[in-house]
Amino acid sequence: MELVPLGPGFGVEVKGVTMLDVASDADAYKAVRAAFEEHSLLVFRDQPIADDIQVAFSRAFGPLELTKVASLGAGGFYSILSNIGQKGEIVPPDHRQVLVAKANALWHTDSSFKKTPALASVLTARVLPGEGGETEYTSTRLAWERLPADLQARLKDAVATHSYANSRDQIHPDLANAEERKALPPVRWRLNWRNPANDRRALYVASHAYAIDGMDDRDARQLLAELLDEATRREFVYSHKWRQGDAVMWDNRAMLHRGRPWDYRRERSMIRTTISATDADGLAEVRPPVVH
Repeated sequence: MELVPLGPGFGVEVKGVTMLDVASDADAYKAVRAAFEEHSLLVFRDQPIADDIQVAFSRAFGPLELTKVASLGAGGFYSILSNIGQKGEIVPPDHRQVLVAKANALWHTDSSFKKTPALASVLTARVLPGEGGETEYTSTRLAWERLPADLQARLKDAVATHSYANSRDQIHPDLANAEERKALPPVRWRLNWRNPANDRRALYVASHAYAIDGMDDRDARQLLAELLDEATRREFVYSHKWRQGDAVMWDNRAMLHRGRPWDYRRERSMIRTTISATDADGLAEVRPPVVH
């Protein structure tokens, strides 16, 4: 296996090992898992992309998350990110599927708004629009390490509230519908996540976060915005330009990502599978004390 550096201090292209190898061979899995823990972002090129291969690869890393209500692929393992409608047509720019794509252009970490957050996501390219539609990534582990020691101490036990509706409301007040708001109530997580494999901490923030325990709402939103701005400074961002056969895996404990716009009159279809975090991944520590 060869690892080719990609981003500014994080991310590698994995060569010499395929997704099928990882799904079927224990040694291949161990090597790729070690690369995942160290580099946070893995890119596999020229893969045989298929739903069953993607699920088998993803399942090697942990339990698979079911796609949330009111989404394409709801209730299954495959989250469908596409601007193609039910009849095979490209949907108009004001369609919900395009608004979802625009919401995904906010910096976020997947599933921080769920009762069980995500360890990792795996995204594969199915139909690409030509120009545009890149996915950008940045390391919140490196962002944490750039923070002054006094701010790290202040944030070590701080707890933030995350909500799916908070990010969607920034795009359109009706984008998060009543079913989603009921199924996805606000949840609370510590503002940093320690990786038990290497003892390194990462900021745990996202566009879904909007409040911090014990802080005035306005001050909390300002601090969260400042933390996002610091983590996503241009010089610390890797932009992935998709090619057919690409599969990208990232660590939601230690990464932020966002989709970039494209000409929404052109088809773009991607499939994401998501691996749920477990206590072995540090979930027990990021879970805050119960408020009585």
